[in-house]
Amino acid sequence: MEKLIIDRTHSEIGFKIKHLMISTVRGNFSEFEGSAEKENDKYSVEFSLKTSSVNTNNTDRDKHLVGPDFFDSEKYPTIDFMSRYFDFNSPTINGYISIKGITKPISLNVVYNGANVDPWGNTKHGFEISGKISRKDFDLNWNSPLSTGGLLLDDEVNLNLDIQMTELVEQLESA
Repeated sequence: MEKLIIDRTHSEIGFKIKHLMISTVRGNFSEFEGSAEKENDKYSVEFSLKTSSVNTNNTDRDKHLVGPDFFDSEKYPTIDFMSRYFDFNSPTINGYISIKGITKPISLNVVYNGANVDPWGNTKHGFEISGKISRKDFDLNWNSPLSTGGLLLDDEVNLNLDIQMTELVEQLESA
């Protein structure tokens, strides 16, 4: 069975959201893992990230994000994604994302950048993945009204993932 695992040192899980309706705040998650297993020429994909590993380059904001107003990391330590039957040549991957105990279907755009062998003989695959979620769909409702109208944070969160996966080939040993 062929299996791929995420190479964390060469991958990034990012997001961005409109702030004050005039600028964009970017962030990422530093702790994550994922794999893809081949089943009948297609892959099933599982991915999980630790919500407490959020980083927006602002300590106070990051503390707020892991608290009960947003991710509530103590109660919901991970965000999870699962998909079945992904084909590298497909422009999308459809699956389910779970945030704060709420699971919703999601369709993500995928660009497969191909495969190459690193200097140590490992086959690597590269992907660029993007999509959007609504914060309200996952009970991430905290916001603050602006005196000029509108809200501090947009509802829409843009997801941007740059993923490199390492190919593992399991071989059955004969008895």
